[in-house]
Amino acid sequence: MTKPHFYITTAISYVNAAPHIGHAYEAIGADVMARFKRLDGYDVYFLTGTDEHGQKVEKSAQAQGKKPQQFADEIAALFEGMCKSFDVSNDQFIRTTADFHKKACQHIWKKMEENGDIYLHTYAGWYSMRDEAFYGEDELTTLPDGKKISTESKTPVEWVEEESYFFKLSAYTDRLLKLYEDQPEFMQPSFRRNEVVSFVKQGLKDLSISRTTFDWGVPVPGNPKHIMYVWVDALTNYISALGYPDGENFKKYWPCDVHLIGKDIIRFHAIYWPAFLMSAGLPLPKRVFGHGFLLTAGEKMSKSLGNVIAPRDMIDKYGVDASRYALMREATFGQDGDISYPLMTARINAELANNLGNLVQRTLSMINKNCDAKVPQPGILEDADKDLLQKAGQAMLIAVRGEFEKMQFSRAIEEFISVSHAANMYIDEQAPWTLKKTDPARMATVLYVLAEVIRNLGLIIQPFVPNAAQKIMDQVAVPAHERDFSFIGEAHALKAGTPLPAPAGVFPRIVDEVVAKTA
Repeated sequence: MTKPHFYITTAISYVNAAPHIGHAYEAIGADVMARFKRLDGYDVYFLTGTDEHGQKVEKSAQAQGKKPQQFADEIAALFEGMCKSFDVSNDQFIRTTADFHKKACQHIWKKMEENGDIYLHTYAGWYSMRDEAFYGEDELTTLPDGKKISTESKTPVEWVEEESYFFKLSAYTDRLLKLYEDQPEFMQPSFRRNEVVSFVKQGLKDLSISRTTFDWGVPVPGNPKHIMYVWVDALTNYISALGYPDGENFKKYWPCDVHLIGKDIIRFHAIYWPAFLMSAGLPLPKRVFGHGFLLTAGEKMSKSLGNVIAPRDMIDKYGVDASRYALMREATFGQDGDISYPLMTARINAELANNLGNLVQRTLSMINKNCDAKVPQPGILEDADKDLLQKAGQAMLIAVRGEFEKMQFSRAIEEFISVSHAANMYIDEQAPWTLKKTDPARMATVLYVLAEVIRNLGLIIQPFVPNAAQKIMDQVAVPAHERDFSFIGEAHALKAGTPLPAPAGVFPRIVDEVVAKTA
């Protein structure tokens, strides 16, 4: 049976500086989705990578006395290393300096040109090198010293006049509005859609898509003194990575199911990119999802404020799995969210250590001591047993799947944490330590039910905490080939008498040094 395909991408990260926690947040979010879909029976392709061309990269390299390619190689390695350090399971890490990517960019350019959508003209306007974007007068704020900045991004702009190729974006206003109306799910969350629709309804201007003032980029076919504007170059990565125009992966996985991006670049993905694809006669992505920013006490992280959380520091403090969990749990995906070490420590301790970890540890310790270290033999199930098993079976998978379809990862976590909480309540109510003396057969049933709940929880938590999930399933002897979501529920329940290894803690409690010193 052929698996359905699922293609997910992150934005490609710009290589003008080292990765920060926001980059990790996006990569982990995409990874959680990719892992979930693989476990749920999909043939998944997951792409991330780096955007390595443009004037910013060229100037950053010059400032360090390096060639742009050398500089890009060094920074790209940091991003690739960040993904590996967080166990991000991408199928490809694309770099836009690759030859196959440059060829794909030139091919889509020719397609748009053949369609009559590219023309040569002179550009005069306000340009932000930091944003790699041109802005109209109505998008600028004039400072007291007379200089202008982008009202939205607060970045400085300079007046630029040069020969440029233009894309007839204005010709796509009606087609884009029809796209948004016919496919309301194309942009998510819905409030991001409203922002884009409002912008497009104001009328689109033709887009400058080449520069002549630098040469670090993809040459325009037929006129190499022009370098492709970064958004033609960067956006094309989503198809060049699949071997566009003729690659088998392109035929197999395009159109993309989800472009996962930061909210600050949604305009490029929801307006420019579909217009380029329409011009080139290519299918459009199914969904563009703009996530929010990670904040500290309501403020963006900055070194000057001393509130930056570095990816490596977070892993050193919590470990990989707990870091992944905290980032996906603390902020509602799609909105800005506050994170801090105290908040994340409290969350990890409450939900991983005290709730889920405690459930696993005390259940398996009782089985190890009282059931000959084997899966217990259950008796007749009571209503309380059936109720808990029902919550931890297909009902849990359906609920979690529903939240994943909306990319509501924090709410998906709530679904399985509530099951773990119910299991802890069940232990307290059933008191197997008392049943050991009064009704050993009933104790065995209770412990069996708990072990089966743990098996199902181990399966469902894999996208968030992949290493811990494997340790949990090892401890209840789940075979390696029975660890996808098709094995959730009673049809694949634990078999009584199966030997179990000695239990070991999975989620250690985090002790903050500051708290420890003042306690």
